[in-house]
Amino acid sequence: MKTIAIGVGENENIIQACHIFKEKHPKTNLKLIYSDEDLVKAVLDDKIDSVVRGSLPASNIMKELKETYPDISRATYVNGDEHEFLLSPVGIDEGTGVEERFKIAENCIDFLKSVGKTPKIAVLAEGREDDFGRGNEVSKSITESKKLTKLIQENTSEEVKNYFILIEKAINDGCNVIIAPNGRVGNIVFRTLVLLNSWPSYGAITFGMDKIYIDTSRDQSIDGYVRSLILANDIEKL
Repeated sequence: MKTIAIGVGENENIIQACHIFKEKHPKTNLKLIYSDEDLVKAVLDDKIDSVVRGSLPASNIMKELKETYPDISRATYVNGDEHEFLLSPVGIDEGTGVEERFKIAENCIDFLKSVGKTPKIAVLAEGREDDFGRGNEVSKSITESKKLTKLIQENTSEEVKNYFILIEKAINDGCNVIIAPNGRVGNIVFRTLVLLNSWPSYGAITFGMDKIYIDTSRDQSIDGYVRSLILANDIEKL
């Protein structure tokens, strides 16, 4: 029997989600975890197949996990009737440099290929191309987006385009990997699409570790947590 550990914090939607999940997947064992420390132990426990963060806070958990897995990164998996894509970086302290975002792009590419999908990558920046010069941060972001796009082109065979700030065009064009300029921007995009506009998300897939760990928002809906449990149950080790 497969065992999934899931964190229980202040958001009780996770409890209701567990009940709904168990009705549909009675052969999967759910182990409820109530502290950051125990959730980290669950990730390192070979007897547990998958771990879902649930509604526990992320900061301490990610800090502890990085001591064992220093190269981990996350990508939110949005999957609805009209749109399906990985969005990353989404952690506010992730994706701080071009090389780090390139590694994230590689991880997203590998994941999509592992589930039989063809990657189509969109690189984003904090302004249009002709906004260069409108402040140091904007100019830096535009420059880095060009470097990242070139890096992906030179090191992979996948389709990639720099959309700069035009995320709406990237989504309308069917891009299934969206690389935000940094984790802060990615986190805002996630909250706007998923938590505010209710785009369906399965949570964030965690790369760079040998255990299935699905990161979730503390503010997720019942349906959102159910989807995360389904992903943790169905996904195979990458």
